[in-house]
Formats: sequence, C-alpha cells, structure tokens
Amino acid sequence: MSEPAGGAGRAPDPVDWATARRVAQFVAGRDPLADSYLGASLQTDFDGMTVHAEDLVAQYTGLRAPGHASARVLDRREWVESNIASMRSLLDPLMQRFGERLAHNPFAPVSRRVAATELGGLLGYIAQRVLGQYDLLVPDDSDDAFGVASDAVYYVGANILSLEKRFAFRPADFRLWIAIHEVTHRSQFTGVPWMRGYFLGLVHEALELVDPDPRTMFRAVSTAVEEVRAGRNPLDEGGLVGLFASPEQRGVLGKVQALMSVLEGHGNVVMDDLGREHVAGQERMSRVLSQRRKMGGITGTIQKLLGIEQKMKQYEVGENFVRGVYDLGGRHAFDAVWHAPENLPTVAELAHPASWLARVDAARV
Repeated sequence: MSEPAGGAGRAPDPVDWATARRVAQFVAGRDPLADSYLGASLQTDFDGMTVHAEDLVAQYTGLRAPGHASARVLDRREWVESNIASMRSLLDPLMQRFGERLAHNPFAPVSRRVAATELGGLLGYIAQRVLGQYDLLVPDDSDDAFGVASDAVYYVGANILSLEKRFAFRPADFRLWIAIHEVTHRSQFTGVPWMRGYFLGLVHEALELVDPDPRTMFRAVSTAVEEVRAGRNPLDEGGLVGLFASPEQRGVLGKVQALMSVLEGHGNVVMDDLGREHVAGQERMSRVLSQRRKMGGITGTIQKLLGIEQKMKQYEVGENFVRGVYDLGGRHAFDAVWHAPENLPTVAELAHPASWLARVDAARV
C-alpha cells in the first residue's frame, strides 16, 4: 500500500512511512502456524476470554472500564499496519515541524529513508514478539485500520500459537492469561478517567522538546548510524528524544518513565495474582515470559522511541513497587495511585514504596 509522505499542502514527513512499512513487514515475516488449523479457534476463544478477563480484572482492581472491549486477532503484518497508523497520528505535529524545516534540504530524501529503515526494523522486531496490545492511541471516535472500534484489544495470533506449541501451554489457559494482562491495561486507561489524557499529554510534551533544526536531526542520524556500526541500539539510552533533546529538557521523560513502570508493574501483578487462581500452569508461563519479555505494542514502541525504557527494567521496577505497597499497606493501599496524577510515584519513589505511601497518606490528612 503506497501513499504520499505528507498531506496536501504540507511538506513530506521526515520519515518515509511506506519504506518503514515495507521494512517492518519484511523483518516481521510470516509464521506458517498463523494459517494452520491451529489458528482457527483464536478469534472465538479471545471473544469470550476477553469478556471473562474483564470481569476478573474489575473484581480484583475495582477499575471498571465503560462498556466492553472487542477482541481482534491480527497477524504480524496487520499489527504493523495498525501501529504505523497509530504512530503517524501521535507523531504528526512533530513530523510537520521537521517536514517544514527539511522541505528544501537536498539531504532530506536520504534522512527520510534512514529514519524509515530504523523505525521499520524496530517495529518488525516487536511484531515477532508481541502477544497482545491495548491500543490507547486510536482516537476515541474512530476505527482502526481494520474497521475495529477504537476500544479494541489486539492479539497477535502467530506469536501466541508459537509459544503454545513450543512450550506445550494449554491454549485455554494461556489465552486467558494473556487476555487478563491486556484487559488490565484497558482498565487502567479507561477505568481511570484522567489516565489516557494525562499519558498522551506527557508524550506530546516530550515530543514538543525536540528541536526541528535540520542540523540537529542530521547530527542525530549520524550518531545513530555510528551506534549501529558499533553494535549498539541508538534508542536504548535516550531514544528518539534523547538524540535531540538537551539534558534540561528530559525532566518530563522521568514522569513518563515512572508512570509506565507503575502501569506495567501493576499489569504484571494482576496477571500473576489472577493467574494463580484461574490459570493452570501460570507459574511456568510466568517464568517463560519473564525470560523473553520485551516491550510490546504501541506502548512499548513509544517507550523505545522516547528512551523511557532505558536500563530501568521497567517491569521489575514497577512490579517490585506494587508488591512493596501491598506488603506495607495491603492491596487497597495501591488504589491511591488512581485518585489523581499527583499521587503517581516519582522515579525515586519507585524504589521506596514506603516513601510514596507516607506522601499520599499525608496528602489525605
């Protein structure tokens, strides 16, 4: 599917999205299991299990999302399509700023393809590994690339089937376990009225920090190429924003980092606690996923791009924080997180749940 790089009356985006799509789909590849008889039950199973998971998560967390999520089983190419659409929507203001500055630069076509190749490779790699996703970046009043209502939970069928076969997971249990995790993220973003707007506001604030001066972009691309040649991922330490932003501009990234650590950690705690009660073989599944876990879905892609993953071991840090709060104050003490953005822990408090508890308790007095 080809398309213009920019809309009518605007300069081409600094990322060649058509190239990014081709690279991502090539890297993602196709798993023959996706077209086998084993995949026939996926959509029916996830239709029912998503609803069941919603009930379990609501009872455990007290977060009740409006309505019901729709389940959509995707192949890897469809996952790439959906996430590129979401990324273009999220990054459009930044793309316009860069496009305007690069419009008359003779090196712009080269930089567009370099950026597209890097981004496509990243998306393709994630497409090979992601199991499920709640896409919070699809606008509330729109459908995604496949006509699915925005409140959809995605499941990447080929990757789920591959793990089931490789580790002999019982499909009914493994699929419910995955559904619990993704539905938990939906509950966080739709069951907490301020969460989605707050998260997207932070991301947009971070993107606003990027300097659209073409010289800055070319220096960043040059640095990224040197890092790749040295065998390192240029997005690991500072991400896209890290390549452009000054040290003074990175404070907002700490807020995003802390928020995503809490959400991912909470998702894992809910997944494991409910799994122990409702999913046979949950402990072995948890061990397998902890060994292969990488950020998945558009949330994980944004984390990579913004550099908020860094070396923080986000899942572990967030999960340890949640468990620490449970141990100190009981499970419902954690509910204070959902009351207001001011109650979110800072990066420093993630390592000291007692300090966070003391702060939110003092604020209630």
